Amino acid sequence: MAISSTHLFLLSFIAFSVLSVISKAESESELVADLLALQSESKSGVIHFDDRAVSRFLTSPKTPRPYSIIIFFDATQLHDKSELHLRELRNEFGLVASSFIANNNYSNTKLFFCDIEFRESQSSFQLFGVNSLPHIRLVGPSAKSLKDESEQMDQGDFSRMAESMAEFVESRTKLTVGPIHRPPILSKKQVVFIIVVLLIWSPFMVKKIFAGETLLHDPKIWLAGAVFIYFFSVSGAMHNIIRKMPMFLVDRNDPDKMVFFYQGSGMQLGAEGFAVGFLYTIVGLLLAFVTHVLVYVKDATAKRVAMLFAIFVSFWAVKKVIFLDNWKTGYGIHGFWPSSWN
Repeated sequence: MAISSTHLFLLSFIAFSVLSVISKAESESELVADLLALQSESKSGVIHFDDRAVSRFLTSPKTPRPYSIIIFFDATQLHDKSELHLRELRNEFGLVASSFIANNNYSNTKLFFCDIEFRESQSSFQLFGVNSLPHIRLVGPSAKSLKDESEQMDQGDFSRMAESMAEFVESRTKLTVGPIHRPPILSKKQVVFIIVVLLIWSPFMVKKIFAGETLLHDPKIWLAGAVFIYFFSVSGAMHNIIRKMPMFLVDRNDPDKMVFFYQGSGMQLGAEGFAVGFLYTIVGLLLAFVTHVLVYVKDATAKRVAMLFAIFVSFWAVKKVIFLDNWKTGYGIHGFWPSSWN
């Protein structure tokens, strides 16, 4: 029985479609296999991309791709700029990647973590439209335009480091990152060494405690500790630690000049916090001197001179704090004098 041309065309079309589907499936599985191989070669699970890798895994494959890719844009020449925190954010990005892989039993094929370095891949930076750092983007399976259809992580979310990155991934991909596995502060060998030292030192320590010869029995240590806690509280040191604020900035107009005081209420540098804390500590120490030491001085003239000195220095310190607050925030503090003095 002869086969008509219509039947032959249908058979050819079906065969071509099946071959196309098989070829596409093989191509997609090959891309996933290559990404898994690159991921296994990375200690943190973050794949290093360049312009060729972006072309191969993102721009060349047809959408929808069988995977999503989240990219950390980096620039090694900017790692020394502490206000950007690029080095810390890159480490946190690696923690999210390794935690995601471990929590998914090393069998994930839906999401891959990658980084791109500016000097190596300037074309990719332009392709994504990245003009400022830090910058993280998620490229979904259906994203055709890397600039317009990829999703950028909000700049304000970087303050919470790895946790905010994990929330961004989970909210956009509907995948579960799981708990962040941070490396322990001390290794097992260090812990064992510390325990052995404590066991050897404990009999001598117990003897010192019962004899009252430890540093904790010295009033000067408690005095120094109290002054330190007071300075730590009024200088904003906890704010600097939490926000990881730099001590100073480099002047944009003059790279050889350092900026220690930042004008504006939205940011406080470490140096200006320590300066204000130092002024507050001077006033506190002078007040403690007047109330706890000066009262025991019997010479009336010495008392008056010391009191005047304490008042003058305290007035100067408070005036400097008020001046700095007015310069920084624009808020003024006005004294109200009796009308007869005007």
